[in-house]
Amino acid sequence: MKKIDKQIFDIAVPSIVSNITVPLLGLVDVAITGHLGAASYIGAIALSGILFNIIYMNFGFLRMGTSGLTAQSYGRRDKENIVRLLVRSLSISAGFALLLILLQIPIRETAFLVMRPTDAVRQFAVSYFNICIWGAPATLGQFALTGWFIGMQNSRIPMTIAIIQNIVNILMSLLLVFGFGMQVEGIAFGTLTAQWCGFVMGLLLCRRKYFSNKKMFGKLYSPFYYLSPNTGKNGGETTSYKQFFVLNRDIFFRTLCIVSVLLFFTSAGSWQGEVVLAVNTLLTQLYILVSYIMDGFANAGEALSGKFYGERKKRYIGLTVRRIFLWGMVAATAFTATYVIGGKHFLMLLTDEQTVVKASSEYVRWAYLLPFCSLAAFIWDGIFIGITASRQMFQTMFVATSVFFIVYLLTSGAMGNHGLWLAMICFLVVRGVMQTWLFPKIMRRTA
Repeated sequence: MKKIDKQIFDIAVPSIVSNITVPLLGLVDVAITGHLGAASYIGAIALSGILFNIIYMNFGFLRMGTSGLTAQSYGRRDKENIVRLLVRSLSISAGFALLLILLQIPIRETAFLVMRPTDAVRQFAVSYFNICIWGAPATLGQFALTGWFIGMQNSRIPMTIAIIQNIVNILMSLLLVFGFGMQVEGIAFGTLTAQWCGFVMGLLLCRRKYFSNKKMFGKLYSPFYYLSPNTGKNGGETTSYKQFFVLNRDIFFRTLCIVSVLLFFTSAGSWQGEVVLAVNTLLTQLYILVSYIMDGFANAGEALSGKFYGERKKRYIGLTVRRIFLWGMVAATAFTATYVIGGKHFLMLLTDEQTVVKASSEYVRWAYLLPFCSLAAFIWDGIFIGITASRQMFQTMFVATSVFFIVYLLTSGAMGNHGLWLAMICFLVVRGVMQTWLFPKIMRRTA
């Protein structure tokens, strides 16, 4: 195996493991609520989970922006800026978390007004939300830490944190619900405890790995120093607050485009009835499985392309792109073959509702296209984050989002749900094609 391949897998594999732990947490929460004796408990957890996912998804820039800038500073061996980025990312995440806590009532009431849950579901969902919102500082802080760790070419620490956090969540939820009879509140406090344990663990591991030995960062220990402007190493390459916010602004608007597409995709499915909504939900699980693997390769792309960009080694960036695409195509081929051979059987494992199973056979072929159609979009996102091409990322996403809605409007009347899936495939393909076209232009400008 080539050295670059080892570097790719050293980052990608722990990231994939971290991704896989995410659905296990939701599965356990649903399993626990499923034994509380009322469907309203399950609805409350599901509703609150969707709300928090939407809220936190919009702050993904805290991870992605930090990752690319840190990787570049790591490549330049600019220790001062590496620490500055960590302190700034954590301070900004704390500011946004405080804002979420202060605005929790209007956020909660607006969300539930739109979602319109039943009175029973709303009662339990409000209880869950009121507790878990206090985990915002820990969650956003973990976004900043995870991005910083990946930029430092280290995805093992985020993997360790994810595993321990999930274990704490499961154990605390079981103890509080079945040991102390706290019902939904027990699950919420279990989640809250796990979030803070994960954040504190991240801080401790960060200190132990990078700050326990003064040889690593010398005397760079004053947080107040890192909140102030400086010139830094290499004559002004240190990241200013303006650069940091411009980068994160572009990533934020890009995220809004993704959220709008995903929310519309779900809503458009629900407009066609419960069966179509159920089918789309099941097929989306096949897409999510692909995303766990591709996200791992994207993280490797972030870390390595950012490092080589900081080192001014353009040839190695090109090598990284080629090797990640090679391994991505291997993964996409494996997924496609698996879905073609066993996709229908997998869907039957998820539901025994024959109406849904029968309807899914009409649309499952769209799932066959997902691995290869999404491959370039995932990998280029990682590369673009690493080389901090955030403006091009947003422009690409804006065009792809426009194409999604145009294709849907043109085809939904005649094609129904097939038109919706065609729009989604076009959304993924346009992103990949445009970024493939833009990448050489970006590299020429940065020569």
